[in-house]
Amino acid sequence: MSTLRAVANERTIFYVLPRSGEYYIEKVRGLHVAMRDLLLRHLREQEQDTQGTALSGVADVRGGDTIYTIDEHGEAELIAFCEEWARESPFVLISEGIEGAGWRVFPEGAQEEDAAFLMIVDPIDGTRNIMYNKRSAWILTGIAPNRGPDTNLSDIEAAVMTEVPTTRHLLADQLWATTGGGAHREAHNLVTGERHVLPLRPSRADSLAHGFASIAKFFPAAKAATAAFEEKLFERVLPDGGENPLIFDDEYISTGGQLYEILVGHDRFLADLRPLFFEALGLPPKLTCHPYDICTELIAREAGVIVTGADGAPLSAPLDIRAHVAWVGYANETLRARIEPHLQELLADLSPLPPLLKERGS
Repeated sequence: MSTLRAVANERTIFYVLPRSGEYYIEKVRGLHVAMRDLLLRHLREQEQDTQGTALSGVADVRGGDTIYTIDEHGEAELIAFCEEWARESPFVLISEGIEGAGWRVFPEGAQEEDAAFLMIVDPIDGTRNIMYNKRSAWILTGIAPNRGPDTNLSDIEAAVMTEVPTTRHLLADQLWATTGGGAHREAHNLVTGERHVLPLRPSRADSLAHGFASIAKFFPAAKAATAAFEEKLFERVLPDGGENPLIFDDEYISTGGQLYEILVGHDRFLADLRPLFFEALGLPPKLTCHPYDICTELIAREAGVIVTGADGAPLSAPLDIRAHVAWVGYANETLRARIEPHLQELLADLSPLPPLLKERGS
């Protein structure tokens, strides 16, 4: 790939990736497998512990989130990898465990302006699930050319997401994509080491009837207001429900996990609007989706899934660790056409919320 460059203050700033997308995919896939296998070893060790809480202890609160003991294991592997990779060329790591804006330049002593690319990573997306061996978490990585502070989620040109399964799993998935190169999925057999290519099949259904769909309401803050909003939306989208419910709810506390559920055809519509509800309720935006949580949106896009901002525009957010991201995902364009007009109408009336909902959400 040719490299378009601009020179500023005698330093070279790269505006496209200096190497092919496949080069970055290969590097990151290897990193993810190493991180996954390390985390699985710790999970298996925890199973033998009579207390069974070794990985769920609070280690720190920094970089925009609570850091649990299990997070520190993944971060150590990531940092060691970055130190090795930086021998080839300088780059910036953006990750939740890093203070400030979450940017760290490798190798030590290099400047941000010298970086050939930016790598945004969530070492474990879904920590709360996996630290109790309850449900898979995901390792997420996006690679973007270095546009400095203006670099956006939309600039990501290569992305990889890798399943961190529970100890009861036989298979673990890995998904990746490059801009214009399509999305790919591979299942890894954790016992034999065999790998099998599997299709990505977002739902082609033209209705939410008899399918899974939900709006994120993981934690107590704003849960009541979100549930009431969700109910209004689904009443408009599917007004005649009959005796039995036709839309099923499944709360997966992982943005990467949510994208996966749409990608493989399990879910048809998902939205995470926590920043909007917190603002409408006058609540602090405690724990929301950040750019590192949704840095693999490229995979969904390359597979034909539609992911937008809350306003229906293409997803946009700076590559930092503190920006609050609201997003909406549709399995196909037909579902988007059915749902989005109602969603936008309801969002226009979101603020101020009725006093009862404010009281419940506080």
